Amino acid sequence: MAQSDLIVELVKASVSGDQESARVTAEAIAANERAKKHTIVADRITRALATPQKNSRVGSHRSGGFRVQEGTSGIQRRNPERPMSSLFLDKHIRTACQEFLEEQDRADVLRAHGIEPRHRILLVGPPGNGKTSLAESIAFELALPLFTVRYDAVVTSYLGETAQRLRRLFDFVRTEPCVLFFDEFDAIGKERGDLHETGEIKRVVTTLLLQLDDLPSYCVLVAATNHPELLDRATWRRFEIKLELRHPDDNQMTEYFAHRLREFNDKSGYTAKRLQSVISPKSFSEAEDFFLDLHRRYVLAQGNVTFRTIVKERVKAKSIQTDQQEGYNTNDRPSDPAFS
Repeated sequence: MAQSDLIVELVKASVSGDQESARVTAEAIAANERAKKHTIVADRITRALATPQKNSRVGSHRSGGFRVQEGTSGIQRRNPERPMSSLFLDKHIRTACQEFLEEQDRADVLRAHGIEPRHRILLVGPPGNGKTSLAESIAFELALPLFTVRYDAVVTSYLGETAQRLRRLFDFVRTEPCVLFFDEFDAIGKERGDLHETGEIKRVVTTLLLQLDDLPSYCVLVAATNHPELLDRATWRRFEIKLELRHPDDNQMTEYFAHRLREFNDKSGYTAKRLQSVISPKSFSEAEDFFLDLHRRYVLAQGNVTFRTIVKERVKAKSIQTDQQEGYNTNDRPSDPAFS
């Protein structure tokens, strides 16, 4: 929302005596000023909001002058730790991300020409190939907190309650620059034309669209889905950047194995290409699980077992696990059509 619109909303809330709306709007103005590097103004607004208020109503959600903000129960906040340089991305995806980061870093230049930076990204692709990691890396590169939406605290069976909780969540998010991450976005952004969906989910999607439109550009929204075909068409159009993270090819996976093997600084008895061929992971997530397992055994060995032996044992264990999984897939799978 533009600064002028926020000021108008603040005046309306103040005149009508709606203290909660006035506070939320003032926090959004402070976040907007901070995003523009106007830290002195932002700090003054924050201090003003922290001033204890007289004649507070009994039962109001306040602590030391601060409002306990609604919407926080639907968000998991954490500081990102994964730099983008640690990800193995296709060249065109890395280029798109670098351009996006530049727009956010130099937003003041764009705004000086009446242009807002892009701030809504949709990540699609099969599970285990870096969508969540990329969202964290974007937050890391922008030095912003990562807010992950908790659907269990947002979605409810009560009529109208989900849409209301969603509005409160976005009201909270607008109070500071951040990266808001929706995983499994198709769970909440479903196609409204689906005859099997209830009127409630349609109201939720409509609310979601309105909130996406009002989200200021200093709040970056990243959504991820394994099923883009389930998304509402209007939801799809709200995203300015759409990136597809596919399964890695052999070259990418070999590069990943070579990088991870160098972490041990010891002889494994395998080349990166041969080890990748033997393990044959289907995704980066599966490959990462293998190396985490390798790290655990290496640490616990305390030097009593050679790294070469540990790798050999882990490869054997992985082979047995794969054989068992294949046996289940071919012999033990139920004949239910849902499994076909």
